[in-house]
Amino acid sequence: MERRTEMAIDHAGVVDFISIDPPTDKVVLTIADHLEWDENTDDHKQLLKEKLNTYVEFIESGELLEKYPKAKGREVIVSVVGKYPLNEEAAAFYQQASSAIERMGAKLQFQLGASSEDDDA
Repeated sequence: MERRTEMAIDHAGVVDFISIDPPTDKVVLTIADHLEWDENTDDHKQLLKEKLNTYVEFIESGELLEKYPKAKGREVIVSVVGKYPLNEEAAAFYQQASSAIERMGAKLQFQLGASSEDDDA
């Protein structure tokens, strides 16, 4: 797999990772979120919104199936892997975004990835 350094939440026009989850057979589109939910929560939410919009367009336009034919007939999960836990405002944003993404036939999930202590690993 080609590794590109521009993959992250702050590069809105890029789909970070596409994979099939073997246990569930679902297509997983992953967003790498390395930013902390702190006093810049509004900025963080805006970056995430732009990134999610890129993913939604990628799915709805048919580009997902064009670039990744294995996705045909599979449920799609947009998975945000965050380096930091959600604060209350971020959790509310995720709930709202999840509802919107479910209306288009996909699901949104958040999972906490490596802690900030793992930076040197």
